[in-house]
Amino acid sequence: MNEVSAERRGRGRSGGGAARRAERTAVTIETARFIERNIPNFEILNDEALEIIEYNAETVLEEIGVNFVDNPAALQRWRDVGADVTGERVRIPRGLARQLCATAPSSFTQHARNPARNVEIGGRNLVLAPVYGPPFVRDIEGGRRYATIEDFRNFVKLGTMSKWLHHSGGTVCEPTDIAVNKRHLDMLLAHMTLSDKPYMGSVTEPVRAEDSVRMSKILFGDEFVEQNTVMTSLININSPLTFDSVMMGALEVYARHNQAAIVSPFIVGGAMAPVTVAGTLTQVLAEVLAGVAYSQMIRPGAPVIFGAFVTSIDMNSGAPTFGTPEAAHITYGAGQLARRMGLPYRSGGAFCGSKLPDAQAAYETANSLNMALLAGVNFMLHAAGWLEGGLVSSYEKFVLDADQLGALHHLAKGISMDENGQALDAIREVGPGGHYLGCAHTQANFKTAFWRTNVLDYKPFETWEEEGARDSATLASIKVKKMLRDFEAPPLDPGIAEALKAYVDQRKASEPDAFG
Repeated sequence: MNEVSAERRGRGRSGGGAARRAERTAVTIETARFIERNIPNFEILNDEALEIIEYNAETVLEEIGVNFVDNPAALQRWRDVGADVTGERVRIPRGLARQLCATAPSSFTQHARNPARNVEIGGRNLVLAPVYGPPFVRDIEGGRRYATIEDFRNFVKLGTMSKWLHHSGGTVCEPTDIAVNKRHLDMLLAHMTLSDKPYMGSVTEPVRAEDSVRMSKILFGDEFVEQNTVMTSLININSPLTFDSVMMGALEVYARHNQAAIVSPFIVGGAMAPVTVAGTLTQVLAEVLAGVAYSQMIRPGAPVIFGAFVTSIDMNSGAPTFGTPEAAHITYGAGQLARRMGLPYRSGGAFCGSKLPDAQAAYETANSLNMALLAGVNFMLHAAGWLEGGLVSSYEKFVLDADQLGALHHLAKGISMDENGQALDAIREVGPGGHYLGCAHTQANFKTAFWRTNVLDYKPFETWEEEGARDSATLASIKVKKMLRDFEAPPLDPGIAEALKAYVDQRKASEPDAFG
């Protein structure tokens, strides 16, 4: 635990009751360790089904191929390793992509500027990161509006203060009040100075990926960055089967510098992939094989994550839908395919299509979060704050989601079967007809026995009514205000902070604003 204010924490400790009250009201920044699953993954496909999908994915690569557009250097790299290149179409002989993918690590450490916040991505682990990409924000007072850099900084602060989030994320919202060609600098600066958790780099232009590397070298040191992974980046594939030069250019930068990339098809079933689960999984695997193989052509051993962002579609309106059974089937199946490739797996999130943090949002989000936990996801982007199909970062939903992530931590622990877990001493002590509230076992375990929400209301009706009959969004709004009021930035060497600010100022002054 990183204590933010020892002075605040120490007030009023003259007596036992005062000490307990001080402990409850102290302002702390505590981050739980990344989840280590002690429960089995849910495996929906048998070996025969997996082999069919793998065979069909190789058929897609060999017979149909993928497009690498506006990227002559990439086309030449494919020629050099034996692919058939015609125009911008790359057809990959059966087995070649998988052979190239073999050098990608099965797990890796992403370092934070506070080593206590380092995360291990892969294996049985699950790392939780907040929402990524929305151009709009919403809160109770201001409603829905375009996001600003102030909103961006606020969401980074909320992520820093959220115990169950392990990662600061990337574009937690899109600050539209700053020029498109410069906003990545302010976003990175916010992650580096307002949080000491791991963060993501920019991918919207290769030069912005280079800026991300240079700023990371100011924060961590040149040699450390070249030898260690300090950033994760989201490289979306333009499904179906298209790799654009912007995303591939960013991938090239990150792979060259040993930084991690999530190679992630962006699938809306029925629009960007077939309507069937097996057909979608075939396309997802083909796209991931080609993308991961390309990263290893840049630098063998560069860390990479098998990504799958998958939704279904409402066939009446064309709108994406979330928390659906079909999305669950694809997420479970993709997890099995990722594990068979020996790669970390990215999928899931606090997905919903609702416009407000209401019952629809809660149902769809709960389905999505639990699906991702059981699917064996290793890196979950969008774990807090997602609203309106990813168009909106919601303040209230951010803290509601971040609170519920604690339940995932407890579910993942599984069932303890040690002596304390068996609780025979408690059963002996209480015996028939007694109660367990005062027994020694309960007294020894009551603080940690059950997950407890920090937002939701479990009070009696009369107390709830007296306090204003507040709904969950109102309670979350109160929590947001308290977190932002209590926020204190994690300490950072003043020289490093000054150097980061100087780099940002110099880069912003070096070119005119561009909003297109």
